[in-house]
Amino acid sequence: MSVTQEVGQRIRYYRKQQGLSQEALAEHCGFHPTYIGQLERGEKNPSIESIHRITQGLQISMSKFLENIDDMDSEENNVPLELYRRCMELSPQKQQALLDALKCILQIW
Repeated sequence: MSVTQEVGQRIRYYRKQQGLSQEALAEHCGFHPTYIGQLERGEKNPSIESIHRITQGLQISMSKFLENIDDMDSEENNVPLELYRRCMELSPQKQQALLDALKCILQIW
């Protein structure tokens, strides 16, 4: 997965976590909703200024948003990174359900 795609997934994750539509996030950031969609799909490569505006619109720090992004492609077969990527695609409710299930599995194991 490219850094551009990872940034897009993170935008989508944090936007959904806050219950925002693409239109609402775009309005908060001063962007067109189409641009937000293109970023989320990894079709556009955002500038640092764009990321800054998006993180402000999402009310999170840039450091939190970009945390561990440089590690994403370091190892292709890294299981924890694969789990993280898949989890980022889920809604917060599904993430919690997955975490609860994982805790149960680990107790049995």
